[in-house]
Amino acid sequence: MTDSKSTAKLNKVEKAAILLLSLGEADAAQVLRHMGPKEVQRVGLAMAQMTNVHREQVEQVMSEFVELVGEQTGLGVGADAYIRKMLTQALGEDKAGNLIDRILLGGNTSGLDSLKWMEPRAVADVIRYEHPQIQAIVVAYLDPDQAGEVLSHFDHKVRLDIILRVSALNTIQPAALNELNAILEKQFSGSANTSRTTMGGVKRAADIMNFLDSSVEGPLLDSIRELDGDLSSQIEDLMFVFDNLADVDDRGIQSLLREVSSDVLVLALKGADEAIKEKVFRNMSKRASELLRDDLDAKGPVRVSEVETAQKEILTIARRMADAGEIVLGGKGGEEMI
Repeated sequence: MTDSKSTAKLNKVEKAAILLLSLGEADAAQVLRHMGPKEVQRVGLAMAQMTNVHREQVEQVMSEFVELVGEQTGLGVGADAYIRKMLTQALGEDKAGNLIDRILLGGNTSGLDSLKWMEPRAVADVIRYEHPQIQAIVVAYLDPDQAGEVLSHFDHKVRLDIILRVSALNTIQPAALNELNAILEKQFSGSANTSRTTMGGVKRAADIMNFLDSSVEGPLLDSIRELDGDLSSQIEDLMFVFDNLADVDDRGIQSLLREVSSDVLVLALKGADEAIKEKVFRNMSKRASELLRDDLDAKGPVRVSEVETAQKEILTIARRMADAGEIVLGGKGGEEMI
């Protein structure tokens, strides 16, 4: 972070990093204990990159935090509604849903949660010889990007079976989670009479498909189409691909571009449609646009795999910002506006 960067230009992760650095090691560690692996990684990276943070910046971040806390509900007053609203605003509806169920319904899925901290290959090895329905539950529970990487370690037939089962999942009985946690050598403390937990579904399958390499995604969609044309259409309608960025509004594109490095942007645009390129150029300053055009012209031939990796990195940032309510994704996966 540069000396001139004001809090107005800091994103939420950078503000969180400044706040945690201000707390001291012990208190910061207590906060990090309640965060997921992806959040810890993002905030930890931001903390490591912090240099020359001015006192004014720290004071402004702390002031914003105190003001935000001061606006919240009093302890014990409307706690359920407060928790639901807070988590949904922080994580987005999809990610918050399962977490809300586990907190408010008393479920304990520590066995599944532990998988989120493991490398995708290790998760694949853990579930490789389990029943396909168990595999589907695990994949549906993981974050879509990690789930996509886990699927990449299975052959096409297994991937197809898992995606079909994830698409068909709607709710799962606590008893099933109990059995799964027992397999993972963890204790499940929920009651058999507890309400069912929402998990999986066509949207979840589409989110996971978004993170598969094109060489895997294409054949998998073809196979789903052969088995169930309606399901394949539903999944494709919910998928958000790089070309759909053309449908994101200008303000959203501008916010997204602030989070993307120039090197990644150049690589991603090498394989992009003209509509996407023009959308990006139009939402940059004239000078920045000219520099980007020069970089694209000067960039020699690049591998298709490099372009796809860069595009997926930008899509990952876009989905994270959409989950946080910072932008609205248009296109296939976007929500209709009225």
